[in-house]
Amino acid sequence: MTDTQTRRRPAGTASPAATRPGAASAARPGALLALVLSGQFMAVLDTAIVNVAVPTIRTDLHASGAALQFVVAGYTIAYAVLLITGARLGARYGYSRLYQGGLAAFTAASLACGLAPATGWLIAFRLLQGAGAALMVPQVMSLVQRTFTGQARVRALGLYSAVLAGGIAAGQVLGGVLVDADLFGSGWRPVFLVNVPIGAVLLAAGARLLPRLPGDRDRGFDLPGLLVLAAALGLLVVPLVLGHELGRPGWGWAMLGASALLFGLFAVVERRIARRGGEPLISGRVLGAAGLLPAVGAVFMILLAFAGFMFSFALHQQSGLGHSALRAGLCSAPIAVGFGVASLHWQRLPGRLHGLLPPLCAGLLAVGYLLLGLLLRDGSGLGAVPLLLSAVLGLLAGCAYAPLFARALARVAPADAADASGVVATGVQLGQVVGVALLGSVYLGAAGLPASARGSGHALLLTTAAIGGAAALATGFAARAVAAGRGQRRARAGARALAPAPEAVRETAPRGRPADG
Repeated sequence: MTDTQTRRRPAGTASPAATRPGAASAARPGALLALVLSGQFMAVLDTAIVNVAVPTIRTDLHASGAALQFVVAGYTIAYAVLLITGARLGARYGYSRLYQGGLAAFTAASLACGLAPATGWLIAFRLLQGAGAALMVPQVMSLVQRTFTGQARVRALGLYSAVLAGGIAAGQVLGGVLVDADLFGSGWRPVFLVNVPIGAVLLAAGARLLPRLPGDRDRGFDLPGLLVLAAALGLLVVPLVLGHELGRPGWGWAMLGASALLFGLFAVVERRIARRGGEPLISGRVLGAAGLLPAVGAVFMILLAFAGFMFSFALHQQSGLGHSALRAGLCSAPIAVGFGVASLHWQRLPGRLHGLLPPLCAGLLAVGYLLLGLLLRDGSGLGAVPLLLSAVLGLLAGCAYAPLFARALARVAPADAADASGVVATGVQLGQVVGVALLGSVYLGAAGLPASARGSGHALLLTTAAIGGAAALATGFAARAVAAGRGQRRARAGARALAPAPEAVRETAPRGRPADG
């Protein structure tokens, strides 16, 4: 009997099946992993692929600048706001069911985007596409948590990290290829339509490969928490994404202030629900997992730096150096490839180094980003040295991010997989959103597009200095996460040392009664 088949149980307790790592083992784990990561790849791809199609969309649909911002940002806003909601729905109604439902919605919305007759329709369909991704993506980590254990889980999470980097790079390259190809005179539409055949194949495969995991309908839904958190995230993300384009209006600052108040209200609501014996949206048990919060903080900062650099570097190439979208994507590939390679292979390094990797590599990132900015500050072309350094930065980012990502989920019980997945996925997505918004604003504010090559190089130097600051903050968070993990291991070792040996228990057991052993 699985945990999703049990009757109501007290809040904060897990069913027996929920505590068994193999409770959701799949007959073909490799094929299952390929399936869910392909869905993840499509979701990440669509955060970047549309950027290079914006000029063509403007011409074809006669879209205004603000409308184009909503076309690009609408997906990200819906995606970021609904991630934790998607995680909780997966726990309640079944991870496999929500993955398939989210994938179907994402695929249908992609088709609708590709056929959109006007800008308003395109914005609406982009919001639906982001909502579909938010339903699908949290189930990926939950299914990985339920299917894999030990080193197999670490490798699966490394692949997840590689897909994240690969999707960002591939989005820029593939977007440039599709727009330049202008297939059958379709212009920008293939950047959306490419998802349709892939989504259809994944839906068919999912019907056969996804494990049968019914949801826990008895689990509380925490509607007040969902509404307050969604509102808080929305008020945070919207002004960050749209603020620069609209000139940082007063309503944006008001939304940010209201967001801070609602995050405080969310904490109050969650505490009250927990005190009443209910099940809060984010349980204290999940947040209290050793090292989870500092690991998520470090992941947030590393992704903020990575996504902010990718965005600013692409702008520098296209606006300052005059590169085509395809060339800019190819020149951005080394850092993304380095990130993916390191995410896959960091565990091959000696085990004694694993704990040092996150803070060490994050600290080196802070120096490396600034050094790259210094190399490019005069607006000269991209030679071998800057591209090689960007690849090294990708390796460092992957070696910092992937161990932290695995650490954030390693000590979470399978029963809490959905909640932990929602928290981590939201940290990852918000890191990208905030990185593009804040660091992109630093670059755009300094460059003042259209910019000369030298002016763009100077703006990139200022941006990399800010990115270095974010990497320095990641170093502090990473050190705290590693220290928390070591503290927990020492506590467990001390508890084992204090526990009486089985022989001693037998000797002290009363005669005539069997000893507990």
